[in-house]
Order: sequence, then structure tokens, then C-alpha cells
Amino acid sequence: MKAITIHQPHATLAALGLKGFETRSWATKYRGPLAIHAGKQIDREACEREPIKSALAEYGYTADNLPTGAIIATAELSDCLKSIDTWTDGYELEGRRLVYSPEYEFGDFTPGRYAWELTDVQQLPDTIPAKGQQRIWNWDGRE
Repeated sequence: MKAITIHQPHATLAALGLKGFETRSWATKYRGPLAIHAGKQIDREACEREPIKSALAEYGYTADNLPTGAIIATAELSDCLKSIDTWTDGYELEGRRLVYSPEYEFGDFTPGRYAWELTDVQQLPDTIPAKGQQRIWNWDGRE
């Protein structure tokens, strides 16, 4: 299965289904099943910013108990859309797709970046330890 490593707290936001787009500086042509790997880095400042702090707290998470170094969810990577414009209430993606708060606060939708749409997200009941990698990588389903 293909996998992507995401720093915390963004990996958990995606696993909880709160972050429908993973933003990257590069596009991908891949579409299909994707394992979400929580990297070992935790952005503690992001964990303290609203609305991230409240979203995590609703599910009992803080910067101190986020899973790291593990596969935490699976999803379908269904689209990759370029961010093309910004306005007071959010961002516009290709195809006139609009991103509003709080979603746009869970990623970097600066025009020119890419929003990878994650659908059918399934948080795993137990995390699976795995070593992450950069870009999209192949995960064999084992530790």
C-alpha cells in the first residue's frame, strides 16, 4: 500500500477525519488507497493554536499523547487540486472547490500549493509502528 508521512498534529487531524486535505508543495498523480503515517516530529506550537487545540482536545489528545512513528489510519487519495486564490473566508482550489475554516487552518493552502483530498478515512484501532519516509512510499503492512 502507498503511504505518506505527516507530522503531528496534522496526521491525527487527518486520521480523525477533521482534515480533508493534506497540503503539499508538490502535486501527485497517484490516486488510490493511502496509509497515513504519523511522523516522529510534533509541532507543539501548532498543538496550542486554535482551532487545532480544541479539535485535538475533543478527542482527548494533546501534544503529549499524539501517536508518532506509526501508521494511524488509511484513506483514499481521491484528488490533487492546486490552490489558486485566497479571500477573507478561505481558499479556492482548482475546479472552483472552496475551503473554509476550520479546514483551511489545518493546512497551508497558499496559492501555488497542492491540496491532496483524503476521503473514506479509517482510523486504525491500534497504531502500527513503521519508519516513515519522504514523498509517497510503499508500506508493506508490517512493522
